[in-house]
Amino acid sequence: MLKNTHHIPNARLLLVEDHKNLAQAIGAYFESSGYTMDYAYDGFCALHLATTQRYDALILDVTLPGINGLEICGRLRRDAHLSTPILMLTARDQLQDKLNGFQQGADDYLVKPFDMPELEARITALIRRERGELDEAVYKIHDLSLDTRTMQVMRHGRIIHLSPTGLRILRILMRESPYLVTREQLEQELWGDLTPDSDTLRSHLYKLRKAIDKPFEHPLLETQQGVGFRLIAPESQ
Repeated sequence: MLKNTHHIPNARLLLVEDHKNLAQAIGAYFESSGYTMDYAYDGFCALHLATTQRYDALILDVTLPGINGLEICGRLRRDAHLSTPILMLTARDQLQDKLNGFQQGADDYLVKPFDMPELEARITALIRRERGELDEAVYKIHDLSLDTRTMQVMRHGRIIHLSPTGLRILRILMRESPYLVTREQLEQELWGDLTPDSDTLRSHLYKLRKAIDKPFEHPLLETQQGVGFRLIAPESQ
């Protein structure tokens, strides 16, 4: 089967689908691309998981036992104020059904039967859009820049060399700046559920700080003890 070559490894998805054979097929396909999957087979479980766990996107079937997908989507948007991208699956190809989904806050719609690569491509696009990765080629904070096409890092006109993991951490922090990124968010995006020991992230952050901050006058990498990390320009600190 054709695979999407632009998948996002370690992204975490919640699949809400009551047909277990279809759920297993979707899950196996995404897991083979490096995604981490959680499952809900009814609306009540879906609401619980979506509001207590962090996901990069939700795949939500319209027809579910208990609470249907449209109502779940509406509750997540209105009551839980959840901004996570939601793609809805339906067996009905009626314009009004799609409009109802979008009115409830869905981001995309896919009609059954569908091809797995198309579902993955749509999910990838939603996650990249949510992360702000579609248009941003060069991230810049103060005198620090990251060119996402070449993965070249520069600060104050000087090229900075980072390990592959250091580059990924920097990209996440620059993408989210000036907002805080928790340790759990970093670990999930870097390693999914296969999180290494607690000193691994600390070691990578130490090396990153040493590379991008130590040789320069103004530090950019800020640690909020017990909460998380962020990159922020000196004038905003």
